[in-house]
Amino acid sequence: YIFNSILTEHQQNRILSFLGLVSDPLGTDYNVNQAKIAIGSGGWIGKGFLQGTQIKYGFVPEKHTDFIFCTIGEEWGFLGAMLLLTLFCLLIFRLMRMGERQEEPFGRIYCYCVAAFLLFHLLVNVGMTIGLMPVMGIPLPLVSYGGSSLMAFTIMLFIAVRLDASTRQYSFR
Repeated sequence: YIFNSILTEHQQNRILSFLGLVSDPLGTDYNVNQAKIAIGSGGWIGKGFLQGTQIKYGFVPEKHTDFIFCTIGEEWGFLGAMLLLTLFCLLIFRLMRMGERQEEPFGRIYCYCVAAFLLFHLLVNVGMTIGLMPVMGIPLPLVSYGGSSLMAFTIMLFIAVRLDASTRQYSFR
């Protein structure tokens, strides 16, 4: 009842496609299939900057927003994608370390929430690009095209850095 009354038809089709109950390679599954082809064609070291055929010839429609990870995977390959994921992991661990240094509960909770927010966006975006999660339209933090997403993540990180700086400033007195 809820599935039919709340969700629109294209949302229902995305969920059914993700579960494998419906297959529509030229419709609902098109973006994910093309993203998988792009990532797979990148190989170990990729095809080179702006040399990806899936991306260059427009087979991946949202290559600069939701499916930016497949662009990175095709142009920079497995090594480039792993480098990006490693940098994100280092940023998330750094935020968690900043949270541990906080003396006030607000600072600790804030740093952990920013780390969790980044991790959630990272997992969902990469998961939907490689077909492990349904397509939801969540951007890859600090990488996807879009001013509001970039601004929001940047402000969150700046506040966390400022909280960490104020903790260090008062701890030396």
